[in-house]
Amino acid sequence: MSEEVAALAVDGIRRSFKQGAATLEILQGVRLAVWPGEIVALVGPSGAGKSTLLHVAGLLERPDEGQVWIGGEAMTGLNENQRTAARRQRIGFVYQHHHLLAEFSALENVAMPRIIAGESKAGALRHGAALLEAVGLASRADHRPAELSGGEQQRVAIARALANAPQMLLADEPTGNLDHATAGTVFALLLDLCRRKRLAALVATHNLELAGRMDRILRLKDGVVAED
Repeated sequence: MSEEVAALAVDGIRRSFKQGAATLEILQGVRLAVWPGEIVALVGPSGAGKSTLLHVAGLLERPDEGQVWIGGEAMTGLNENQRTAARRQRIGFVYQHHHLLAEFSALENVAMPRIIAGESKAGALRHGAALLEAVGLASRADHRPAELSGGEQQRVAIARALANAPQMLLADEPTGNLDHATAGTVFALLLDLCRRKRLAALVATHNLELAGRMDRILRLKDGVVAED
């Protein structure tokens, strides 16, 4: 594994926020790496900074200090247009709330990232249909989000995250809004897709049962990451 290039690496990441007159030091020199095909759990108490770390790793926030690499390429020095392009092309996001567009069908939601990236609508819809089939929702392609169950909505969100064939999947409590049985089913699907596509994934979760099904567990506490 040491000869490979990490799908995601962060080194010396610091991130703080002002709260009134005080400064909250959330991340205090975080270092971690996730390798191609590896699925890593990120656990820690509420407020520890798991979402902040995912936002920095996913190029949604700039760190105060430190560096982020995706596929061996440094990201921190990119301008905003370059960061946006890197997010679209290299990173998939799955959140606790699915964030599907209510006025569009499941298929249109999955196709949207490729349309935004410049692919023809017909080509994006073909690719989206294949992804919906991969998550077991081919028969629900024409349904809008309100017509889908919570588990189905999150499966659509997973398919959408994979639309642009990212190198890295970042998931923030991806089953947090689902009941226990549905969460297990959706998470098994996510694991299966990542392993079949050899997609690296960093998954923030409070669910230690789900964390135990991943390849490694990283614990964020007191602003730094340690491996369990």
